[in-house]
Amino acid sequence: MLDNYFPVLLFIMVGLAIGVVPLVLGRILGPHRPDAAKLSPYECGFEAFEDARMKFDVRYYLVAILFILFDLEIAFLFPWAIVLKEIGMFGFVSMMIFLAILVFGFIYEWKKGALEWE
Repeated sequence: MLDNYFPVLLFIMVGLAIGVVPLVLGRILGPHRPDAAKLSPYECGFEAFEDARMKFDVRYYLVAILFILFDLEIAFLFPWAIVLKEIGMFGFVSMMIFLAILVFGFIYEWKKGALEWE
């Protein structure tokens, strides 16, 4: 019975090895020369001038959500294109309805100014 789980165990072990071995090798073989600039909380070239917990404008999150929404559209288009011959006219019409809803949503967001950045 445990023979059935051996491929799963092997997969987990290989995944862990691929994730952990480079980290351990980097830690062992990498240079250890810390200085004040590397140990500082910000290593971006200038001193921090505001609190790190400052509030972001809600438009930042709106643009991110819109990107994810329209990016996921592609995740549905590729499998649909592959099986288009098998699903026939019903699949074609349903995908056109889906795309029309997305296009109308995109036009609505565009007209509302959600894609404008000041």
